[in-house]
Amino acid sequence: MSDTIIARCEAKGLRMTGQRRTIAQVLQQSDDHPDVEELYARASSLDSGISIATVYRTVKLFEEAGILERLEFGDGRARYEDAERDHHDHLIDMQSGKVIEFVDPEIEALQEKIAAKLGYELKGHRLELYGVPRKRD
Repeated sequence: MSDTIIARCEAKGLRMTGQRRTIAQVLQQSDDHPDVEELYARASSLDSGISIATVYRTVKLFEEAGILERLEFGDGRARYEDAERDHHDHLIDMQSGKVIEFVDPEIEALQEKIAAKLGYELKGHRLELYGVPRKRD
């Protein structure tokens, strides 16, 4: 990741109000995949003047500017992460909703191999695995 979310917003010419800066700061510090409700709770704990409508508008603005990536894991909640995070894939626990990030070199190599076999140069991908914890005997 090159710069902070705030720096990238400023570089793209977005007007950064105090509330937008607070929301960007919360996003920058998140190591999970928060939805708008979670972002609102975190941001409003720092600035009680932030409304949920402001969070929705800001997230949409950041997404349209390519600052944030919208993720949907089939639970009806759009979640967000920094669009410039290092590449990773996701394993979603279908019982708890927990999202586990991982990188597996074998999977990465296999995807490249499949694309080449089909006559393509792979430019990107998104892998989401869904599962439930195994029962231990």
